[in-house]
Amino acid sequence: MPHSGNVYVIDDDSALRDSLDFLLGTVGFEVTVFETAADFLDAHAGLGFGCVVSDVRMPGIDGMDLLRRLKASTSPLPVIIMTGHGDIALAVEAIKLGALDFVEKPFEDERLIGMIEAALQSHDHVKSDAVSAEIASRVASLSQRERQVMDGLVAGLSNKLIAREHNISPRTIEVYRANVMTKMQAHNLSELIRLALRAGILND
Repeated sequence: MPHSGNVYVIDDDSALRDSLDFLLGTVGFEVTVFETAADFLDAHAGLGFGCVVSDVRMPGIDGMDLLRRLKASTSPLPVIIMTGHGDIALAVEAIKLGALDFVEKPFEDERLIGMIEAALQSHDHVKSDAVSAEIASRVASLSQRERQVMDGLVAGLSNKLIAREHNISPRTIEVYRANVMTKMQAHNLSELIRLALRAGILND
């Protein structure tokens, strides 16, 4: 299925820039690449709506700084953060700063393409009280222990740290974590964090 829309790739790795330019261009996206976040920000005002795909660790302005600047300017552009050094705390920070999603390298091509497509469609989705109520009902369906595990996850804690905090085994935490993801209808951690933000559990 052909795709359409602007994608702005920011990465100081020329091989990855070229790879993404080719991959995303092949499936139909209009791709513009930038070596640095500073180059992107210089061009930002003149760019049309599109999805930003940015590395997190770059010289000068890194991915987190970029998110802060876009948030401060109330930019409507959805951002997907890429990292080869991913951890939960970084995912939490990226989502709180406004990233739409978070992907660790190496990633599957189809997963990234799907994330970009969803990001480009997301600006059409208006937040509503009905959606917030639905998320609240999912939170209410969690058991006390599941809620504790969810709170730990969105606070950036690892399974091991959550287990230590509540004096239960990491394997048991894995079971509770799976239950949380199912009940919250979250496919990954970044989606769970966004739901927590909408539910008011995690303050941005």
